[in-house]
Amino acid sequence: MLPGHWLIEMERSIVRPGPLYPLLYQTALQRALEEDLGRAGDITTDAIVPVDVQVSASLVARSAGRIAGMDVAVSTFRLLDPKVQVVLLVHDGCDASPASKLAEIRGAARPLLSAERTALNLLGRLCGIATATRDIVSAVSASPARVVCTRKTTPGLRALEKYAVRVGGGANHRFGLDDAVLIKDNHRMIAGSVTEAVERVRRSVGHMVKIEVEVDTLDELAEALRLKVDAVLLDNMSPDTLAQGVRMARGKTTTEASGGITPETAQAIAATGVDLLSVGWLTHSAPQLDVSLEVGEVWEQTCL
Repeated sequence: MLPGHWLIEMERSIVRPGPLYPLLYQTALQRALEEDLGRAGDITTDAIVPVDVQVSASLVARSAGRIAGMDVAVSTFRLLDPKVQVVLLVHDGCDASPASKLAEIRGAARPLLSAERTALNLLGRLCGIATATRDIVSAVSASPARVVCTRKTTPGLRALEKYAVRVGGGANHRFGLDDAVLIKDNHRMIAGSVTEAVERVRRSVGHMVKIEVEVDTLDELAEALRLKVDAVLLDNMSPDTLAQGVRMARGKTTTEASGGITPETAQAIAATGVDLLSVGWLTHSAPQLDVSLEVGEVWEQTCL
């Protein structure tokens, strides 16, 4: 490889999703800090650290993974110290190796230490989601299937966690109950049938709203296909049954597989030809990436 070509290859491997606007997460950050600081603030730091002490520190990834949430972590520090200086060394969408320095920070010691745990909790969680998504996306890379997340997110953090999925190379399913119709088994049970549930929805929603139906059997799938719905969720089907369902639906609607999808099983599921792999554990059970804040230089700010 010619000198400098490794930079080109690295650029190609970086996933850059659309921007995550601060408006979407500022309230969540404020609530998280309020939860940690309580009514009396950081009584440990305030007792030990003089108010005029300044520090330099580094955000460090202790383990390897896909980085997501750097701006979120920085915003957490800035909520307590608007004057903090941050230089990002690694950006969202990059893969970091163990002991990688992610950012350099300079500012007042008290707010930096008080915001530390909240910032690291969020950064580690988002990096963990992005890393898990990256790994399962890689497992199905030989197929055209896409990996999508679900609404199984931490209350209050959905925008952040779904962003982390995009950073990992995945795609987002619906964000809430109001942006698409997903008729599940309990809806079918109350309505009496797939047909009745779909007909009730079509009498209610606008023409821009897509309709997806969850089915457990091939007979239910056949009924949904006759109704010409926009997508079908093939729930907890074996690879053989799933493959039959995909053949039935090919050219008629979008197919989504759900249930028991792991990096180990994803390849076989994708090989059935299904369009989407819906993976709930990406946002409810992905392991945190181990990240830390390491203080370096310490000095006192002098007034001139």
